[in-house]
Amino acid sequence: MIYQGSALSVVKRSDGIAMLTFDLQDESINKLSSTVITQLREAVDALDAEQGIKGLVIASAKDVFIVGADITEFHALFAKGEDYLVDMNQQVHALFNRIEDLPFPTVTAINGLALGGGFEITLTTDFRVMADSAQVGLPETKLGILPGWGGCVRLSRLTGADNAIEWIAAGSQNKADQALKIAAVDAVVPGERLEAAALDILARANSGELDYQARRADKTGPLKLNAIEQMMVFETAKGYVAGKAGPHYPAPIEAIKVIQKGAGEGRERAQAIEAKAFAKLALTDVCYNLVGLFLNDQLVKKKGSQYEKQAAPVNQTAVLGAGIMGGGIAYQSAYKGTPILMKDIKEEAVQLGLKEARKLLSKQVERGKLTTEKMAEALTNIRPTLSYGDFGEVDLIVEAVVENPRIKDAVLTEVEGQVGENTILTSNTSTISINRLAQNLKRPENFCGMHFFNPVHRMPLVEVIRGEKTSDAAVAATVAYARKMGKTPIVVNDCPGFLVNRVLFPYFGGFSLLVEQGADYERVDRVMEKFGWPMGPAYLLDVVGMDTAVHANEVMAEGFPERMARDGKTAIQVMYENDRLGQKNGKGFYRYEEDKKGKPKKVSDEQAKALVGDVAVAKREFQDDEIVARMMVPLCMETVRCLEDGIVGSPAEADMALIYGIGFPPFRGGALRYIDAMGVAEFVALAERLAEELGPLYAPTPRLRDMADSGERFYSADATSSHNPA
Repeated sequence: MIYQGSALSVVKRSDGIAMLTFDLQDESINKLSSTVITQLREAVDALDAEQGIKGLVIASAKDVFIVGADITEFHALFAKGEDYLVDMNQQVHALFNRIEDLPFPTVTAINGLALGGGFEITLTTDFRVMADSAQVGLPETKLGILPGWGGCVRLSRLTGADNAIEWIAAGSQNKADQALKIAAVDAVVPGERLEAAALDILARANSGELDYQARRADKTGPLKLNAIEQMMVFETAKGYVAGKAGPHYPAPIEAIKVIQKGAGEGRERAQAIEAKAFAKLALTDVCYNLVGLFLNDQLVKKKGSQYEKQAAPVNQTAVLGAGIMGGGIAYQSAYKGTPILMKDIKEEAVQLGLKEARKLLSKQVERGKLTTEKMAEALTNIRPTLSYGDFGEVDLIVEAVVENPRIKDAVLTEVEGQVGENTILTSNTSTISINRLAQNLKRPENFCGMHFFNPVHRMPLVEVIRGEKTSDAAVAATVAYARKMGKTPIVVNDCPGFLVNRVLFPYFGGFSLLVEQGADYERVDRVMEKFGWPMGPAYLLDVVGMDTAVHANEVMAEGFPERMARDGKTAIQVMYENDRLGQKNGKGFYRYEEDKKGKPKKVSDEQAKALVGDVAVAKREFQDDEIVARMMVPLCMETVRCLEDGIVGSPAEADMALIYGIGFPPFRGGALRYIDAMGVAEFVALAERLAEELGPLYAPTPRLRDMADSGERFYSADATSSHNPA
């Protein structure tokens, strides 16, 4: 034994080969925390001191190689400032350079995920051999930073600048065949042959068959591109990546600039450029919010996993109501491997549901995500039926009939009589109270909401709604099923609109007030899209459908009359009354024409503008920041109320639900992180000013005023934890 730590060990074999193995104690994965980096430094010291070593294999004893740096440390580390971060990165560079400069050949055996800093370690060795099931990548740009431990420098020299830019800017995880194709790794073998292949490479390097010193010269020297080639590669890439990333995500472009600036430099100079750029990005709000988003996502996944452990198996499911929604749910279930019955009372509805599932599966085949055999297998997982004949064996049912309480009540009470005593019943409702739907059920403890978002195959969120009588077992089974379907479930309590729609409709309320006071709705859309939303409120209403919006708005007004009921007609109601339902009938706030791909393309419509003009009681110009404030304050305030009312369990879950459910701009971190970023006191002052003019929809809660007075936040300063201010 050359070295033994709690995270890694180094053993010298009888043939002189040293094996450095990562195996982080009491963890299921390897990650690079400050402690692990310290131990790696000690291990390299021990390697330097040892005589007679003929080569080094770096490997992992876990199913993954190394998933990257310990992201839970990021906020606290980044708070130490730019100089600290530059120095920290330079120290890691010095350590990694020592591995790269060891006086014998080196190879990494990549057995599983090697991401971020984990992949950067593999780039220090002369050779890389990869299991055919492993994946590698540098996902740092997804956190608002760039690879800061040599990834920009080494990957570009190994694979060429164009390949490195593609991987780094996209932040992608890449399979073994892709890695081999661009020479990011030297060999791909089945997992059981990984160590033997690594040892074989070292033997060939020691015999002179493989020139490991030439490899090092390539990695430590300048990029082999002349000035014209450099301009072609980097300027073309900047234009393309800027178009994909958009103005709110600076990291991908910054990564290209780092590779470009370091292209003509040797290793240490190029690494100094990388370290400086990393530190600058680490201090941006975008990075802070994206790291926070990652931590929130981990919390949501952890809660989901805890429910899953308590859940009874869900092996056979059913959806009631075929059509587009039912077909989408059936597709998602079947595609992810859970057989599902699809029942309707009409044959044509069943056929519509099957057609929808078939269409979605065919698209997966076209994209190369699915073979025709797998598509056929998924289709056999969907059994269409007009009767309850096979429902005795079903573990969980999703009711997805029309959004009408009377019809839903009839369907749920009917199916309850056809299933076993332990079958879980769920309703895919977006607004109807779960407590109300449970009133006529014999086993209300087996019932909860399971709200999918449209389109089902694209939207990651599922709201699991707990009623007053819903059991933990029903919630656990529903969460487990949602996770099996590849969705992110968030458990919320029952109230009008639950969490996401309850928060979304005050946002639409802010929009209605703006239009009423003379704002141009197309300009409001442009401002909110510039703010970061994937689509502005008028466009979003067209996608949601005016009939759906009017219905949901009535539910909200009934549930929260003091702030959501409105006198007079809104622009949304006027659209509905004039049969302008949005994309579903080709006209709403905009007119819709098919583009070349057959997708609806919005076009400005004078008739819609005239109708909205009739609603306006004034004509007024609004500044961009006024529009943003009038739209965002009601949404943020309702999120605060949901947290205070116990509808959602934590700020992290509230923020993730808005990002996954309605496309809240991820780089802003969510509604509650947005309040924190503005400052709770500043947000309360803004809300109070608007409430004086616009009413209770904008008014801060007493608890939020208390938070402002005491300097509290929704997330603690290092943002590794969050609290519920209820």
